[in-house]
Amino acid sequence: MARVFIKDVTKQFDNKLAVDHLTLEIPDQKFVVLVGPSGCGKTTTLRIVAGLEEPTSGEIYIGDRLVNAIQPKDRNIAMVFQNYALYPHMTVYKNMAIGLELRKLSKDEIDRRVREAADMLRIEDLLERKPAQLSGGERQRVAMGRAIVRKPEVFLFDEPLSNLDAKLRVRMRAEIKQLHERVRTTVIYVTHDQVEAMTLADQIVVMNQGVIMQQGAPQDLYRSPQNLFVGGFIGAPAMNFLRVRLSQNDKALRLNTQGTDLALAQPRFRAISRWIDRELMLGIRPEHVFIGIEGSPGPNHQALEGIVELAEPMGAQTAVHLRSGEQEIVVLCDSDKHPQLGSRLRLWLDMSKIHLFDPTTESAID
Repeated sequence: MARVFIKDVTKQFDNKLAVDHLTLEIPDQKFVVLVGPSGCGKTTTLRIVAGLEEPTSGEIYIGDRLVNAIQPKDRNIAMVFQNYALYPHMTVYKNMAIGLELRKLSKDEIDRRVREAADMLRIEDLLERKPAQLSGGERQRVAMGRAIVRKPEVFLFDEPLSNLDAKLRVRMRAEIKQLHERVRTTVIYVTHDQVEAMTLADQIVVMNQGVIMQQGAPQDLYRSPQNLFVGGFIGAPAMNFLRVRLSQNDKALRLNTQGTDLALAQPRFRAISRWIDRELMLGIRPEHVFIGIEGSPGPNHQALEGIVELAEPMGAQTAVHLRSGEQEIVVLCDSDKHPQLGSRLRLWLDMSKIHLFDPTTESAID
């Protein structure tokens, strides 16, 4: 078991800056997920920790050991890849045992570790099969088993579920989470799927353009995004953003959007007074907007009008896309109650749940 410390790491590929002065500590035994869009630097960061890429500058520590000059095989890490990377001509047993054989462990120790991992992953009946005879989920379990038998200090996962179908991804997420609860090893996990990140992580690190946009517990990022990017990336459907202008009338603060005034719940933002007569970005999640309720649902709710443009059924709920002036708003409602296309509706915004952002710096206003 070991913490991982990434200290001021930069990685340059020709003219592309993939990772930009990144500093991050992954505590011992924690499950940390690096998440972000394609090209954000998350996989490059993982490969640098693994030793598969050399940083342009900066230092990597595993435990108290500086590992920049240490070969991947000597870093005491195990990596699970997106494509499983199994030897097609070897049995499952041999795939799991090969790394231990190269380390010259005894046959008895190798057999004990392989069968212990196979039991943990429920693949005991697959040990004599070859990868071509396995399903995608079974191959992923074998890849994890091969990592487990090494008893590494750190597990590295590089988008391990992206090749699986949606139903199997959900099941494998649960199995990976349960596996971590049992082995309590430090895990760094890379994904572009924010739902995967929210369900698996002790801590999420949101990356964009090679830098960390925010890190913290999943619910902290959901409830208190520090910038527009995190607000829009974490949460499904994504947060709504409306351009508003702050005004003050008889000491009451109001946000004007598309000719509609929204009373600002008080006290809500400590630094709000310096934004009077200036533009802001208002963020509100779809689950905090309500459709067609007669009268205000509560004292902090304010009304807008919108025209229904699209309805996306999602099972028990439907995501309704509405146009309010020139701005789009997405609302979640029960699937058996979703409105007709083209209908004009009153929307109620829970003003106690809004977020405000500086439209220039994109930072949250507290």
